[in-house]
Amino acid sequence: MGVIVQKFGGSSVADADKIFNVAGRIIDAYKKTDQVVVVVSAQGDTTDDLIEKAKEINTNPSKREMDVLLSTGEQITISLLSMALEKLGYPVISLTGWQVGIQTDSNNMAARIKKIDTQRINSELDKKKIVIVAGFQGINRYNDITTLGRGGSDTTAVALAAALHADICEIYTDVDGVYTADPRIIKNALKLKDVSYDEMLELASLGANVLHNRSVELAKKYNVDLEVKSSFEKIEGTKVKEVGLVEKMLVRGVARDNNVARISVVGIADKPGKAYKLFALLAKGQINVDVILQSIGRENTKDISFTVPADHLDDTLKILNDNLEVLEATEIKYSDKVSKVSIVGAGMASNPGVAAKMFEALYEAQININMISTSEIKVSVLIDEENAERAVKAIHAKFFDE
Repeated sequence: MGVIVQKFGGSSVADADKIFNVAGRIIDAYKKTDQVVVVVSAQGDTTDDLIEKAKEINTNPSKREMDVLLSTGEQITISLLSMALEKLGYPVISLTGWQVGIQTDSNNMAARIKKIDTQRINSELDKKKIVIVAGFQGINRYNDITTLGRGGSDTTAVALAAALHADICEIYTDVDGVYTADPRIIKNALKLKDVSYDEMLELASLGANVLHNRSVELAKKYNVDLEVKSSFEKIEGTKVKEVGLVEKMLVRGVARDNNVARISVVGIADKPGKAYKLFALLAKGQINVDVILQSIGRENTKDISFTVPADHLDDTLKILNDNLEVLEATEIKYSDKVSKVSIVGAGMASNPGVAAKMFEALYEAQININMISTSEIKVSVLIDEENAERAVKAIHAKFFDE
């Protein structure tokens, strides 16, 4: 067997007992092949604690210094996990992102991997060492530490698996696979044996917190075999693979995303180029826009509503308010008390009536829809946040209990 890449999230390494549990999982893999690379996140709530420490000193620190601070969380984990493996008698070495050759762009706190120099990691694997890598981080062309943003450790693991042509990339988490809905909300949610890259990408983008969407994009691009598994139970997980190999099922999952804000730009001049100017400004500001709705023009004006991640709301509002005259708009309205609820499934493309069934579930639950977005394999609705959990339960029951 060739290289195995494993990734363990923060909850999996939160204390000493859990670190030794993870060490046991790594040893199991090492007994199958002596080519094991492990990517870890910061322990438990370490990253959140570091952010709070930063706020105590400076409420508006530079992104560069935040990256220097946040990268220390993973450095603590790799050293502790390596010490555990040393104690158990196994050859091991811990490496930071820059030591392992992860080169990124210079977009601090949301850097993207440009390339990986695998020379050091291959050298250590040749010595039959288990290589423990700090996830979520890299180095830019100025030799400054960068971090990869939300889900960065997943991205690190998949990128390393691609660069090393690994046989498999195992993502260990506190759930034992990908479910038709969050099993903490839906007690009878079904675990999926497998799911396609496209379906997983949609689920990850729409709020299913099992895998980060950037890692799934990479896995699809480089055809990396992924498996989502439990850190605590030795049972089969969910395989993420190419669509042709996946059993067809009309709807594969219901996802909820509360990290959403709705913004309406009101009274934009109803003439060519204004929508372009609006979204060009947001793109320049690195703002990801999702659901978009434009009203029918009236009195030579129109309204454009769209959603952004809630943690980008302040940045988005600043861009828009600074450019009100350019857009020839009258006001900006917004709400962060909304939630996006979605259904995903490759089988939807060839089956009419799926959206109607979803809307029926919401109607029966007396839940109002604010905005709708569709693609070949998903339908998303924007609703009031207070109704989100009830909506997920109603939609899941409509598709999986009837």
